Amino acid sequence: MQINPNTDKPIFIQIAEQLEDSIFTGVFPEETKVPSTNEISALFNINPHTVLKGMNMLVDEEILYKKRGLGMYVKEGAVKKIRKKRQGQFYDQYIAALIEEASKLDMTKEEVIELIERGYAHERN
Repeated sequence: MQINPNTDKPIFIQIAEQLEDSIFTGVFPEETKVPSTNEISALFNINPHTVLKGMNMLVDEEILYKKRGLGMYVKEGAVKKIRKKRQGQFYDQYIAALIEEASKLDMTKEEVIELIERGYAHERN
């Protein structure tokens, strides 16, 4: 995990995003314990309440759950929820902007698809 205090993004959101990414990539599999608020706060030298605020975001999204007296755990189905969330974000952040720019460039749907296919072909080489 990496936290950048020099960005406009609040630290608690960075923590939530880093934990979410670690869950999505399998660092913390479903039904396993994640590091405690104290462990994360000591690692990055930040307030435990800031860490807890980020973790509670993931609790609210049903990515993490609390086991009383034991800590926070990754909820079953968390990876599926994260994937669905990220697919929605992918559309909002990339596809909508791509279509808007293509429209400004007077590109057809077929021309855009051709560029995407070329990109995929390039990635596989």
